[in-house]
Amino acid sequence: MRIRSTENDNVSFNMPHSPHPFATSVDAAPAAVLSGKQEQKTWLLFGLLVLIVTYGYWNMLQYTASFWANPLYSHGWIVPLFAGYLLWIRRRALTTVEPKERWIGLAILGASLLVRLFASYYDYNPLDRLSYIGALLGVCQLVGGTSMLRWAGPPLGFLVFMFPLPSKIEVTLLLNLQRLAAMASAATLQLLGVPALRDGSRIMIDQMPLEVADACSGLRMSTIFGAMAVAMAMIIERPWWDRLIILLSAIPIALVTNVIRISATALLYMAFGQENEHLSHIIHDWAGFAMMPVALGFLWLELQILSRLTIPIETDDYAAFGAAHG
Repeated sequence: MRIRSTENDNVSFNMPHSPHPFATSVDAAPAAVLSGKQEQKTWLLFGLLVLIVTYGYWNMLQYTASFWANPLYSHGWIVPLFAGYLLWIRRRALTTVEPKERWIGLAILGASLLVRLFASYYDYNPLDRLSYIGALLGVCQLVGGTSMLRWAGPPLGFLVFMFPLPSKIEVTLLLNLQRLAAMASAATLQLLGVPALRDGSRIMIDQMPLEVADACSGLRMSTIFGAMAVAMAMIIERPWWDRLIILLSAIPIALVTNVIRISATALLYMAFGQENEHLSHIIHDWAGFAMMPVALGFLWLELQILSRLTIPIETDDYAAFGAAHG
């Protein structure tokens, strides 16, 4: 049945078509995309504000960089570079920003700077470092609004991986991971028929001691591989549950890889002995170098399994709930 409107009709049935099933005539119009010159000026403003904020936090960043000499955090210098890469590949066209959005961004920036003052006064470095990321997020909201914060926020939040862990958390994790690595490695060697006994964080194999030191605890591998998993979850085009599984499996994969490394090192020491100090260093170092390829192999295998278990649904293959079929 077709409804014909008359001059006395107060309701118009000639409503514009909306791609959203629940859209109404009072929905706000989408923000307009900036022109080339406007977008260039916006990016220049964003870069300038980022430089100003970074300069204001320079003493904190210098102190943070001093931790990168520690093998546990030697990956810190590459995190800002990779965050910049993530920002570049995730970038979207900039749109107009409502004044309300800019005020929200200014509030976030101001709150972050107040947190920095508080953290500096009480010499609380972890909070000071986090306020830097908050200030950058405030700049995003101030310059590009909520739309920019959605795609630029995760790469900026990725910068958290360049910061060292708070000392209390670091010490607690080191001790627990050392015990866990020694326990799991000793059990693995016993399953392989090797007479291995654990004494704290030390493994005894036929009177040959194998110390699970701080560098072998798996904390560094867990931090690096966790960062890689977060970055991959941002990049890959997979359903959200696949990305969540990748994030949740990052730490277990890192720990399993570390156990494989310790067990392999013990077997190589048994085969070649520890008398030759130069050879022992080669075995220890190359076993450490092999950790990342092994972990990436596990991650590749996980992605292959997920790709066969879940099939992404194209939006054109189904109609949204409530949408009328033509």
